[in-house]
Amino acid sequence: MTTVRAAPARTGVSAARVLRAEWTKLTSLPSNAWLALGTVVAAAGTAYGLGLFVQPGDGRSGSWVVTSGFVLAQVGFLVLGVLVGAGEHTTGTARTTFATVPRRLPVLGAQVVVTAVAALLTALAALGVSVLATAPARAGDAPALDLSVPGAARALLGFALASVAVAVLGTGLGALLRRPAEALVSGVLLLVVGEHVLAMNPGRVTDTLRAFLPSSGARLVQDDAALAALDAATLGPRLGTWGGGVVVAAWVLVVLAAAAYRLVRHDVR
Repeated sequence: MTTVRAAPARTGVSAARVLRAEWTKLTSLPSNAWLALGTVVAAAGTAYGLGLFVQPGDGRSGSWVVTSGFVLAQVGFLVLGVLVGAGEHTTGTARTTFATVPRRLPVLGAQVVVTAVAALLTALAALGVSVLATAPARAGDAPALDLSVPGAARALLGFALASVAVAVLGTGLGALLRRPAEALVSGVLLLVVGEHVLAMNPGRVTDTLRAFLPSSGARLVQDDAALAALDAATLGPRLGTWGGGVVVAAWVLVVLAAAAYRLVRHDVR
């Protein structure tokens, strides 16, 4: 009697293994830890500085004081995402990685997940340190942080969500352009420069364009809704909190879709 040996089971690269590999890449680089620390310091330092100038009659809330550091911290989140998205292509490991994972898209998906987790942890740390850093200002003329005030908790949650969105947007730009410098410049244009250029030329057209920038959407998600709507779209559409969330999500999804298309359809060098 002949015995038939069962064929050995194929051990393909599972999504969990890809996710662990990307997380290891992210956490094994000391520069990423320093980047996260710098982002936290930037958020808390900016919030502390701006909190010193807030007066009771300014119409600002305690949650605005705590989250005001986002204006500078968003650059750190953008850099984090860009480094994750473009890292494979700048270190020369892209061919090896995508030879191991020939379907390619699981790698991009894992990069998005690890970026979102790292950005969320960094944002929570930034919020905690910002609360401590702004305590002296809030004990003086600046308004107190009262989570029972309508919109206060939403502003803190919006800070975390906007931080994650900016980081994931950076991942998409990095994966799409494959060069950190180009991706970072593109992100800064979208998040910082473009808005200020349009704000210097107010009008219905420019205010409408400004309202649909990811930077305006991010502010609508986390700021006081009325103040953010007036600031983001003086003559353009008033999108509100949910509208701002849709704008940010649309930018992230479109950029990720473009990155996925290029990853699947074009060669990896």
